[in-house]
Amino acid sequence: MKEATGELNMTVVVVVAIGILAAFFYTVIWPMISNNMDSKSKCNAAVCKSNTVDANGMADCALYDKNGNQKGSSFKCVWKG
Repeated sequence: MKEATGELNMTVVVVVAIGILAAFFYTVIWPMISNNMDSKSKCNAAVCKSNTVDANGMADCALYDKNGNQKGSSFKCVWKG
């Protein structure tokens, strides 16, 4: 009976540890990954002006609709040439 109780305790410890790790991932790590993916996809779809490249290689970019109107405000992206 003592062996069964010990295994049950270990199971509870493992389940609680997995829950803590999952909560940490979804509250701390996943938002950083999601923000990084959003900014990268925005820069891939953006139009950047070559005359606005600064010393760090960052350019002013913006998203445009099909009519050529700017959507939202401009933002910085790495200049890819």
